[in-house]
Amino acid sequence: MSSTTPTFLPDKRTGPDTSPPLPSAGDPRGRARRRVLNWLSAVGFQLPALVLFGVLVLLPILFALYAAFFRWGGFGMPSDYIGADNFTRLFQDPVFLGDLWRCLVLVVLSLAIQLPFALAMAVLLNQKLRGRAVYRMLFFAPYVLSEAITGVLFAMIFAPDDGLADQILGSVGLDGIGGEWFADPSMVMATLFLVMTWKYFGFHMMLYLAGLQSIPRELTEAALIDAASPWQRFRNVTLPLLAPTLRISVFLSVIGSIQLFDLVWVVTQGGPDHHSETMAVTMFQYGFKRYQVGYASAISVVMFGISLVFALAYQRFVLRRDLAGATTTMRGDGK
Repeated sequence: MSSTTPTFLPDKRTGPDTSPPLPSAGDPRGRARRRVLNWLSAVGFQLPALVLFGVLVLLPILFALYAAFFRWGGFGMPSDYIGADNFTRLFQDPVFLGDLWRCLVLVVLSLAIQLPFALAMAVLLNQKLRGRAVYRMLFFAPYVLSEAITGVLFAMIFAPDDGLADQILGSVGLDGIGGEWFADPSMVMATLFLVMTWKYFGFHMMLYLAGLQSIPRELTEAALIDAASPWQRFRNVTLPLLAPTLRISVFLSVIGSIQLFDLVWVVTQGGPDHHSETMAVTMFQYGFKRYQVGYASAISVVMFGISLVFALAYQRFVLRRDLAGATTTMRGDGK
């Protein structure tokens, strides 16, 4: 048997390979090309969202800032330039200064009462209780309702004399406590905060429940083995691991208090005598009731500025640790 050396011939069906060689991992031009392609892909995916954001968010903000320097009734284009007079008037207006004070009151009450109540309910409903799914659904249901429905509902509940609240108090001999819930300047903010708590605490409760269920059970079991009391387990195990969720909840609560409008408008429209008015309600009154759109634009700019400063400061000093490592790079070399 004779042995022959095999010869390998090019495949005639495909022909010789004429494609350019792929750039090696160490080729600077190849890395630059991949980086450009990655950025083009990112821009292509984000471009529709950026266009919508620019048209629906950025342009209205810029136009409101522009209109704030004019005396403008909302018809035609602004032409009566008055400089910073709207802002000077704003911080001399006792109604707007009262709005700032009421906003601060709502923020403090939310952080001191609403959020701790939501946390307590979340901890309770995270235990093994019979029917806890039903309780969760019932407590979260008010958040699903619209603010308009909530406002109409509580306007009927707290109606003077024949409202459900007055009837319940009268049946137990506490007639003197009830009365004009939304018409009494000394009671309107407390009553309004009660409605806000009923409406929004379920949302924060569900946030806390999600955070509680993400805590590893092994840590709680280790604390039980060490004979830690329920308060010690909550303070040393649950609370530190729930801190990121708490920080997000506080942020949402503060921003919501600054921008509160629809619930107040449906229930009181800012009355009586501006005692329940918020910045958003004042802006609506001047912009759509009195047709002083330039002044209303100044209010909107101040609201935006307060929200922006708070958001940036909160992210810088409070959420800094939570956001560390959450950013990604577009480098194609995996570094």
